[in-house]
Amino acid sequence: MTSEEKNWERETLEKLAFAALKEQTKARRWGIFFKILTFVYLTFLLVMLFEWRGDGDLISDSKHTALVELEGVIDAKGDASAEKITGALQSAFKNKGTQGVILRINSPGGSPVQSGIINDEMRRLRGIYPNTPLYVVVEDICASGGYFVAAAADKIYVNKSSLVGSIGVLMDGFGFTGSMEKLGVERRLVTAGANKGFMDPFSPVDPQQKEYALGMLNDIHQQFIAVVKQGRGKRLKDDPDLFSGLVWTGQRAVELGLADGYGSVEYVARDVIKAESIVDYTQKSNPVERFAKRFGAAAANGFAEFTLRESIRLR
Repeated sequence: MTSEEKNWERETLEKLAFAALKEQTKARRWGIFFKILTFVYLTFLLVMLFEWRGDGDLISDSKHTALVELEGVIDAKGDASAEKITGALQSAFKNKGTQGVILRINSPGGSPVQSGIINDEMRRLRGIYPNTPLYVVVEDICASGGYFVAAAADKIYVNKSSLVGSIGVLMDGFGFTGSMEKLGVERRLVTAGANKGFMDPFSPVDPQQKEYALGMLNDIHQQFIAVVKQGRGKRLKDDPDLFSGLVWTGQRAVELGLADGYGSVEYVARDVIKAESIVDYTQKSNPVERFAKRFGAAAANGFAEFTLRESIRLR
C-alpha cells in the first residue's frame, strides 16, 4: 500500500470520527436544550398556579392574619376588579385559621360599580363572620373609589402621610371642536334618538345634556356619601368640606373621623388581631394575562375609550 493510499485512509477515518463526534455533540446539545425547556415550562406553570391562587389556598388551618391586596385603579379587567377582590376576601374569611382580615389599599379610585360591589361583599362577609374583624390598612393613597371600599371595614388604619378621601365623582373627557375648525374638519354625526350622541367630544356642549350629566354625578355622589356615613357613623366629624372631593393627609383623616388610627399591616396583625403570621390571599393575574394586557388589544381599546368617550369615575 502506497503512502498516498495510507494518507487517504487516515483522512477518511478522521473525517468519520469527527462527523460522529459532531453528531454526538449536537445530540447532547439538543438533549440539554429540551431538558432546559421542560424545566422552564414546569416552572412557568408553577408560577402561574401560585400567583393566581395565592398563598391562602395552600395553607393549613393554623392561626394567622389574612391579607388581601387592592392595588391600582379599580376596574373590571384589572387586578383590582370586584371579582378578584371579593373572591380573595371570601377565601380569607372561610379559612378556619383566619383570626382577622386585612385589606391593604393603595388605590386612587376607579369604577363606582366595582367599588360598590366590593363594599357590599365586605358588609355581607362581616355579617356572616361576626367574630372575624375586617380592617383596612392604607399605604400611599386611598382615594375616591378606594375609600368607597374602605368605608365598609371595621376600622381604617393609615400612615400620617397617606392620601385619603376625595369623596366625589367626576366625568371627564375632551372637546375637539376648536381644533376641528382650525383643521377644516367637519363632524358628521347621525343618530336615532336625540341624546344618542350624548356629550360627544367632537360636537359643541349641549346645555341640556350637561345638566343631565350633572344630575347623574350628583346621584352617584349622594350614594357615595351615604355609604361613607353608614360605614363611619358617629366617628365622622362635622366639616363642610368632608364630602367636597378634597383629599386629606392620613393625619387629617384621623382627625376628621375618616380613619381610626395609624398602623402598618404588620402592626395590625401583631398588635390588633394578635396573629403575627400573615398569609396572602390576593388573587393575581398570571404571567400570560399580564403579558396580554401589556401588549394586547386591551391597550388599544382603552385608548379608544379614553379619547372618544366620557367616563364616570370615583377619583
